[in-house]
Amino acid sequence: CNQGGSAPLSALQQTPSPQVKASSCWSGPALTLRLCLPRVVKMTSSDQERPQFLFVKALASRGRLEAVTQQMGYHPQYLDSFLKMQHYLLHMDGPLPFACRHYIAIMAAARHQCWYLVNLHMLQFLRVGGDPQWLRGLDFIPPKLRNLNEINKILAHRPWLISKEHIEKLLKISEQSWSLAELVHAVVLVAHYHALASFVFGCGCEQEWLDGRSILKSTLPGNQCFCESASGNIVYCLLIQSLDSCVELESLRERIQRIHLETEGREEMRPPPQDREEGNLKGSVLISPMGGGGLFFSSDFDGEIVRATDLSCYVQDPNFGYQDFARRDEEQTQIFRVQDYSWEDHGFSLVNRLYSDVGHLLDEKFRTVDGLQSNAMAKRQGCESSVFKRGIWNYIHCMFGIRYDDYDYAEVNHFLERMLKVYIKTVTCYPEKTNPEMFSQFWKQFKHSEKVHVNLLILEARMQAELLYALQAITQYMIS
Repeated sequence: CNQGGSAPLSALQQTPSPQVKASSCWSGPALTLRLCLPRVVKMTSSDQERPQFLFVKALASRGRLEAVTQQMGYHPQYLDSFLKMQHYLLHMDGPLPFACRHYIAIMAAARHQCWYLVNLHMLQFLRVGGDPQWLRGLDFIPPKLRNLNEINKILAHRPWLISKEHIEKLLKISEQSWSLAELVHAVVLVAHYHALASFVFGCGCEQEWLDGRSILKSTLPGNQCFCESASGNIVYCLLIQSLDSCVELESLRERIQRIHLETEGREEMRPPPQDREEGNLKGSVLISPMGGGGLFFSSDFDGEIVRATDLSCYVQDPNFGYQDFARRDEEQTQIFRVQDYSWEDHGFSLVNRLYSDVGHLLDEKFRTVDGLQSNAMAKRQGCESSVFKRGIWNYIHCMFGIRYDDYDYAEVNHFLERMLKVYIKTVTCYPEKTNPEMFSQFWKQFKHSEKVHVNLLILEARMQAELLYALQAITQYMIS
């Protein structure tokens, strides 16, 4: 780090090449991995083939088809904008080092005990050269990154509490200070993964992963060719090489084991006997560093991380959770009025100025979810599609203290039935308490795709709510 200023990150601002090394003040000892990028042979698509086309793109970039991608595939137009925005956040040029981006995703998902996302990004963190020591928990990461934990906690549960003082604390001149651009990047990541955790729980992806039914645990064998014919012509053909076969995971395991042996007195822990008897972790090696954050590696999955053994090491103040906005201290927190600070008039331009282009991608995602067809849902509720979607959106924002002066909130009770409101509030505010029965019980007469649509509205409304509070605090800091 520069003395008296924020850490230099220019060396880490390039898109990862086949060799990625974590360095600078963000990291400990560097870890090098070799990645083989998928090779595109030919690809075209039409509107009718759009879902398959997007699935192939996801397979090419990740070596797997994740449960989240499958669920969002019911609405391919939205999936397209979602994948573009998430790819930009994680893999394109930006203020933050690549490993830090995945670690921030881990921190955000852990606030809601989302094993699905934590395990996914633990693997990605290691693949881009992240220091395995960091996976032992918050006590083992650089102070600069650890200082983000307070904002992560507040935005996850009570975003109305964030203030310019929180921003000032992170930006004050010191060796561990953040730049404005870095902070905006981090805030967008945090809000994205809090909201995505709601979607994961709301659509049952988390439970599927815990039950061992998620495709997240399986990888593509070697090379796969995905072709589609129309009148004898190849529509698209993509050669995919699984990332698992390209990464030196054996070397990665040896490195983690060596670190563990050096720091833990060469103590090795094995999986619990009952797990070995059940055969759930056959061929596994358990590395359980001091302070939690243990990892299972399974030979059955070619070195794939099967799961973390503990998430508490990524969470401080676990008892801090959502509290009804009506119970707030009214002297300290006022209602957030969109007329005074909105995404369109204020947040969009601030994000775009400090983190180029991400504002456009976020705005596209917000507009796309608003444009999704919901005629069948609205008809069953006896209202217009736009009225129904706005009711859900404004109800979510209302739970976070955000109000629209031009909206009649009596419409929420009129158009949203009680079971739907209970479901929305649980998924939005306490996603970790959501269970598969809740997903199946609300709107039994509705299609699965329509339920996914509701969860997409929850995801985007929650993300925008967190962004509004965080960006307003940054704006207040900048003008103070």
